[in-house]
Amino acid sequence: MARAQNAALARVAVVVRAPVSLLWWPGLLSAAVGGLVPGLTGRRIGLLAGAALFLIAAAVAFSVRRNRYKELARGVTRAGRTVFLQDRHVTIRNWRRARRWWLLLAFLASVGSSFAVPSAAGLALAGVGAGLWAKSMWLGGLERGTDTLLWVRTEWAKASPAGKDVSGYLGTGLAAGDALPGGARRPRARGVRGGRTVSAAR
Repeated sequence: MARAQNAALARVAVVVRAPVSLLWWPGLLSAAVGGLVPGLTGRRIGLLAGAALFLIAAAVAFSVRRNRYKELARGVTRAGRTVFLQDRHVTIRNWRRARRWWLLLAFLASVGSSFAVPSAAGLALAGVGAGLWAKSMWLGGLERGTDTLLWVRTEWAKASPAGKDVSGYLGTGLAAGDALPGGARRPRARGVRGGRTVSAAR
């Protein structure tokens, strides 16, 4: 992939990490609410089913498209000096804003399903969040292993940072941007603010 000039880039790991807290905490809250009602199956069966769904959902969320991520990471192109690095909070805000109604519907559906199988859907929702968090950590390992942060053009990542519209990743050095490998917030004292062109930190 040719180097993008004057392109806005979002961190791949940050996009993957964006829904984690909005799946994990609402999922646990939904599971707790479900524990207050007996449901059709009873609380014990609901919790056992929920535990199984948590593990399945986490495994699926962690494993889906991993080969695609590795393929794109292997073909990473060094970012040019005129690209614009999107701040971590902007990437997360944009992702959540575009999907806020789907996230709300998922939470309401998980609460409503507790009247049939208590807590199960809520734990499944939390499992997806856990799997995506684990995937962001796995991406962080890829970044540390190659000393390269992975970035994707913002217009390509609207559906998925590893979707069919993504033709390649751009890379910078580990000090670029305001997020650590894996997408966690970089400590402010050590950080290089995002929203700027790539610097010598590449």
